[in-house]
Amino acid sequence: MISSAIVREIETETGFRVLPSSGKSVSGGCIHQSAIFETEGGGSLFVKQNNSEALKLFETEFRSLEWLASTETIRVPRPFHFGEMVGTSYLVLEAISLSNPSDSDSSRKMGQALARLHSAADDRFGDDRFGDDRFGADYDNFIGATPQPNPWTESWADFFTKHRLEHMFQLAAKRGKLFQDEGRLLGAVHSHLSSLDISPSLLHGDFWGGNASFDMNGDPVLFDPASYMGDREADIAFTRVFGGFGPGFYEAYRETFPEPEPIRETIYNLYHILNHFVLFGGGYGDRADTMIREIMGSR
Repeated sequence: MISSAIVREIETETGFRVLPSSGKSVSGGCIHQSAIFETEGGGSLFVKQNNSEALKLFETEFRSLEWLASTETIRVPRPFHFGEMVGTSYLVLEAISLSNPSDSDSSRKMGQALARLHSAADDRFGDDRFGDDRFGADYDNFIGATPQPNPWTESWADFFTKHRLEHMFQLAAKRGKLFQDEGRLLGAVHSHLSSLDISPSLLHGDFWGGNASFDMNGDPVLFDPASYMGDREADIAFTRVFGGFGPGFYEAYRETFPEPEPIRETIYNLYHILNHFVLFGGGYGDRADTMIREIMGSR
């Protein structure tokens, strides 16, 4: 449970008075403990907490939410504060009441909103956060609990090969898993991506059904981002890994952008499957092997 000392700190930093006896424990995923607090005049607050080692994770989530919110293209929880007290780190966000509409109109709204997000960098010339036609971010963050490096890089092929796939292969090796044809794969991926004309888009970075929902008005909401400037197709590709979204989502997105070719979808999703191996082990290593053979067989 969130300590009374942290609650007092939240009141100081947000300016909202937390109502007495407020604080209802809720699911915060597999990483954090979470609770919702009611306030006087400030609505509801969603508070995540973990040990002090999670402070950097909370800081980068805070910064990614600010970044996404700055585009005014899709709703995200407003980030209020993050901090650390007596070995406990915490993050304070707006608590958004969520709905689960199943109609095609809501699915289309999600696709349209994601397309607007992916177009946002076109209107942000001169804003350093959007990289001046480079890939990466001005901070490193996390994909789940895995560190995700984001150094500004001129070439998407260089960025994705080195700071996504090669980085994840190194983490997998520390877990005891070596992949055949790793070097040849990295060369093939670099060659493929180098042949494309890719403009940087602001990505959610961890875009799947578990990190997207709708508010009570039926408008799309995104949370738990791992944002950086990259190929927009990386966001769309990951939607396919765990069930995807409804057909209306893809139809609406295609009104602005084409969907990725299948081999690039496999390339981008290899990163996430490798990350799941790093986090959870098990059959994800075999699935990554299969994807590597598929990529190599396409060359």
